[in-house]
Amino acid sequence: MDEHHARDWWEARYAGSEGIWSGRVNAVLAAEAADLPVGRALDLGCGEGGDAVWLAEQGWTATGVDLSATAVARAGRAAAAAGVDGRTTFVAADLSTWAPEDDERYDLVTASFLQSWPVEIPRAAILRRAAGFVAPDGHLLVTAHAAPPHGDLPEEMRAYRFPTPEEDLAAVLGSDEATAGGPAAGGPAAWAVLSAERRPRTTTTADGTTHETEDSVVLVRRRA
Repeated sequence: MDEHHARDWWEARYAGSEGIWSGRVNAVLAAEAADLPVGRALDLGCGEGGDAVWLAEQGWTATGVDLSATAVARAGRAAAAAGVDGRTTFVAADLSTWAPEDDERYDLVTASFLQSWPVEIPRAAILRRAAGFVAPDGHLLVTAHAAPPHGDLPEEMRAYRFPTPEEDLAAVLGSDEATAGGPAAGGPAAWAVLSAERRPRTTTTADGTTHETEDSVVLVRRRA
């Protein structure tokens, strides 16, 4: 995978539109984070900031990271408009190499629909690195499309292989060895698996058409 190609593709996609996403928090994150103690959060592949802004509105101190500088700039403006820019930080960076400054660890690391087509990203390696950013007693939440998110499937998605919860869980837990260039995640024994499942969801397009799909949800807690 050409990392520069992925960055350029996503930057062009964001720059070619005034906005791609709704700005609303992803429903899985809202449901799972509702019962967690507020602390430091890291949103991987933050896009235009919907999740990070929502977390900040709930009292979290949130950092969002995305490949696209345009997306990150929009996220910053969304945080300012919501009055939470003092609790948010946004960084344009490649998640396959990015790491927090000063070895910071987070009480919640979340990746919502961190999937890329038609250009690939080293997604499994990114999730493995993400596990190393979680503080003791902290949580890692990975939400992914486990099936086509809508019925009008673009040509570039027809060959895309959607991840299963089992695959994402395996990517997160890995082994006791650290991913090259990243922090050690501790191996499977370091984690309590709270959820690894498919969840059905109904989507509605702008014209009112509904589509049944599924999300993959993996939630783990690092043992203290």
